[in-house]
Amino acid sequence: MGSFQSFEELACWKEARVLRNFVKDEIIPTFPSFEKFGLTSQIRRSSRSVGNNIAEGFGRYHFQENIQFCRMARGSLNETLDHVIIALDEGYISELKLKEFREIHNKTLLILNGYIKYLQNSKN
Repeated sequence: MGSFQSFEELACWKEARVLRNFVKDEIIPTFPSFEKFGLTSQIRRSSRSVGNNIAEGFGRYHFQENIQFCRMARGSLNETLDHVIIALDEGYISELKLKEFREIHNKTLLILNGYIKYLQNSKN
């Protein structure tokens, strides 16, 4: 895609990585052990899926396919936000952690939407 040699150069993938690591390091450790196969598993999968879909779309080499995978990444991004809100509601995280997560989420969403727009313009 364009002048990029690897998905690792994409700002949206880099920010998705920040989000995934925040979930891994700051959110999941606060969950009780009985959530291991419940919320912990779900939030781990959805946070990983954001970057996974960006990478997979990049590897498709067709704008429309790449756009579709980026849309799936956006869905996973919002799913992860919902899981973090559930964690707050269950008392596993503080309002401050949710606020910190939202800042990363919103930045990731902004960059991802910009990349989708770039792909749409490039396609046309």
